[in-house]
Amino acid sequence: MDFEFTQEEEALRSQVQAFIKDNLTPEVLADLAGGKRGRGFGPRAKGIFEKIADRGWNAIAWPKAYGGQGGSRITQFLVEEEFYRAAQVVIGGGGTGTPAVLASGTEEQKQYSVPRAIRREIIFCQGYSEPQCGTDLAGVRCRATRVGTGADAHYVVNGQKVFTTNAQVATHVFLLVRTDPESRRHAGLSILLVPMDTPGITIRPMYTIQNNPGGPPGTTYGEERTNEVFFDDVKVPVSCLLGQEGDGWAVSQRGLNLDRVGAWRYLISIKRDEDFANWLKSDDPRAADLRDDEAVRDKVAELWIEAQLCRLMTMRSMSIEQRGEGFTYEGAAEKVFAPEHGVRTTEAIAQLLGPHAQLLNGSPGNVQDGLYAHNLLSAFQSTVNHGSVQVMRDQIARKGLDLPKPRK
Repeated sequence: MDFEFTQEEEALRSQVQAFIKDNLTPEVLADLAGGKRGRGFGPRAKGIFEKIADRGWNAIAWPKAYGGQGGSRITQFLVEEEFYRAAQVVIGGGGTGTPAVLASGTEEQKQYSVPRAIRREIIFCQGYSEPQCGTDLAGVRCRATRVGTGADAHYVVNGQKVFTTNAQVATHVFLLVRTDPESRRHAGLSILLVPMDTPGITIRPMYTIQNNPGGPPGTTYGEERTNEVFFDDVKVPVSCLLGQEGDGWAVSQRGLNLDRVGAWRYLISIKRDEDFANWLKSDDPRAADLRDDEAVRDKVAELWIEAQLCRLMTMRSMSIEQRGEGFTYEGAAEKVFAPEHGVRTTEAIAQLLGPHAQLLNGSPGNVQDGLYAHNLLSAFQSTVNHGSVQVMRDQIARKGLDLPKPRK
């Protein structure tokens, strides 16, 4: 088995690296950081996204029929990796919405949504979690009632979502709703693609632990806010239904599987290793003392080895997807290992830095503007979102090891 990238892929990597060097100026990085914190992207950042779209780099693996390049998932992985490592820029259709549209949408939905998503004219947020259910999405209560017939048919949506990241900047919500309250928990769910400017939708901010002070650029999960979203008699055309009514569980899982893998997903975790290793090589006198310590060197090397496993697990899932076979427990395994590696890394860095690891952005004596302290605040978030590691382990047991469900 050949693990090397092709000459063409390496040439593309060089092009991307040159683009990053020439275009990601300090001013652009500041605009990008504002977007990462949930404030929306500034005009310079939007200009960069337009240049990326013009080159086709954010849709390499998407079909040509909808504006993509029709290329390989591995090539897309390579480009995603360079952009996220440089500035935590997520490209390549990161998120659940557009991949799910490609997997389950009608031809009309694909023709409408995918080209606009490529140019960031459509930005999805994910409407899954509710106050009474997060990990257990089968407990969703947000209700969509079908009203009328023929051309007048529509849904009326009522309910609430929580932890809806980027709802304040999204154009559409990928909304999991209950369309049949009489069916079994999973069977009564559907997915609606709802424009966020639809009357009856209210967004209320929920400020995070990163809000005051805000984390420096490079902070993992540094968003200063997430959101509650309320739906009060929201009228949604039936044409916004993704897949079949009652098939929402399967549709949502197809999107989540693709969202759990990708270069940016594993880099969320291992960028913490890379940032710390780069700091150890810096001129900071505290770094010089640490890098001479054999125990520190051993720990950093151990974390680097784990980071390579994260990368290889991601590439395995991409290879399976590229062959058209689809993956299930492979993505779950990555969703367990990479986030838990990130937690182990964050805790190890905190122990190695001692008291300095507790100093936040703006505190005298902090390290790298408090980067490691802010990473520590959100260390466990990636073990919960997009499927908790406990649920993922159960998927691995059932789908990977073929174990029966536990007896009640």
